[in-house]
Amino acid sequence: MTKFYFKKLPLEGAFLITPFSAPDLRGSFIKDYSKEAFMQNGIDYNLEEVFYTVSHKGVIRAIHFQRVKQQPKLVRCVSGHVFDVIVDLRRDSKTFKKWMGFDLTGENMKEILVPAGFGHGYLVFEDSIVSYKCAAKFDGEYDSGIIWNDKTLNVSWPLDKLDGAPLILSDKDKHLMTFEQFLRVKF
Repeated sequence: MTKFYFKKLPLEGAFLITPFSAPDLRGSFIKDYSKEAFMQNGIDYNLEEVFYTVSHKGVIRAIHFQRVKQQPKLVRCVSGHVFDVIVDLRRDSKTFKKWMGFDLTGENMKEILVPAGFGHGYLVFEDSIVSYKCAAKFDGEYDSGIIWNDKTLNVSWPLDKLDGAPLILSDKDKHLMTFEQFLRVKF
């Protein structure tokens, strides 16, 4: 049995979390959120909504965020393998513009607590299902993002792990703003 493990990340408010897991001969029981466990680790996190994305190998979901009514989220790859990226977009933060990337897989069960004010995206290495447990509701009116290959943020996407598979981007993600445009927008 593995208990919850919380690792503070260098980006303030972000955590890498190993959920509770109880494997046995049938498989395993996994609890990836417990209000009590989070509170015991100084994290006040309340769920508002839960959703999943199903993505094919080669999908890249750009750096998404909400301009207003920001949406903290707990992100876990339930099955498959993704390279998950978080970016601190809080203009008053000491780690503003810094990013971190993580291999999240169905096997390692790791999850990322993405604070309000962060951007989030990922690259899919194999067909995957990703769970989002959000502390605020999605509001499409305020939905926005930064293009995945922005030169200022310079995220090191491990595209070589796609083994020649083509990148798949939504039309929306192809036309997102750059980081420099983001800096000029008043929210």
